[in-house]
Amino acid sequence: MRIAIPLLDGFTALDVVGPYEVLRMLPGSDVVFVGAATGPYADDNGALSLVATATFSAVTEADVLVVPGGPGAWRSLGDESLLDWIRGVHASAEWTTSVCTGSLLLGAAGLLDGLEATTHWGAVDALESYGATYTGRRVVEQPGGIVTAAGVSSGIDMALRLAELIAGRVAAEAFQLAIEYDPQPPFDSGSYAKASQEAKDYLAGHARGTVGPKSAGA
Repeated sequence: MRIAIPLLDGFTALDVVGPYEVLRMLPGSDVVFVGAATGPYADDNGALSLVATATFSAVTEADVLVVPGGPGAWRSLGDESLLDWIRGVHASAEWTTSVCTGSLLLGAAGLLDGLEATTHWGAVDALESYGATYTGRRVVEQPGGIVTAAGVSSGIDMALRLAELIAGRVAAEAFQLAIEYDPQPPFDSGSYAKASQEAKDYLAGHARGTVGPKSAGA
């Protein structure tokens, strides 16, 4: 089972690493990081790099496509060569998925028109500009094998659900146990609806990464 994860400079690390850590445990999985060229790609902080071992031209089919978000996703919304690649791999894939603002790339590729989808709370308007209907659920499954996940950490939830769909509930539960994914957050501020105004104001003044197009340099 080939699982393709595209890398763009300015990706958000957990968007990639969270799903990877789960999906690599699927029986027969072959996870490939793909880029316009092989080599390292820097995350949105510039401090962490992941290596693409294959090019887009070399990987034209996959069983699972996982599109991460981050400033690099925002900057690539008009990149027709990337969007064509997403469309092509989607045509072969059983599952086409996104994490955070990766859903904007699915939208720009025309894959979300008329569907419900989710994304980072800071990208709702952008998502709906592609004809999608935003929902605040952490993981949204739609016809055609399209699964979108909300901001950053929800990529783990998405990957566990995908593992259940592919390998069954027991396998998915075993993968969750393996990574000891047992969330007990110290604060109840993990969604925009629940966060305090003080937290929102602080974030607005210190915005980095996936929050919105301004942080992406757009």
